[in-house]
Amino acid sequence: MSRAALPLEDLAAQLPPKARLMGLDLGTKTIGLALSDVERRLASPLDTIRREKFSKDAAALLRRATEFEIFAFVVGLPLNMDGTEGPRSQATRAFMRNLSALSTSPYIYWDERLSTAAVTRELIAQDASRAKRAEVVDRMAAAYILQGALDRLARLA
Repeated sequence: MSRAALPLEDLAAQLPPKARLMGLDLGTKTIGLALSDVERRLASPLDTIRREKFSKDAAALLRRATEFEIFAFVVGLPLNMDGTEGPRSQATRAFMRNLSALSTSPYIYWDERLSTAAVTRELIAQDASRAKRAEVVDRMAAAYILQGALDRLARLA
């Protein structure tokens, strides 16, 4: 049975002390992963999963979540610039509906508009090569998404 995404405030009310969160940047070719520290102050890039098919993608993602004792997921929702949802948002929601049938971990959506652009700009500013940017941009975008949610959670506390 799949579950719906929670509002951030509901997740905040459920969070046990020292519970880690995992940020997800769901792309068509990769899934970027990021991890919070146990104090939920800092998001760090973790890993990138090469997408194959849902069952393999979900198994790899859930393995990483179990390994790091993740309580909940923060999922980047790729909204259009005007705030509407397009095909990428629908694909993200479908992925999470299917994943929630396999996992008891709650999840929230976080507006990811411009996250990849911001991360790419930062990497260019650091003079990272195009190959290096391609290698790390997804997990860094996941960290950017997760950090936004962590900052908002801190203001709710």
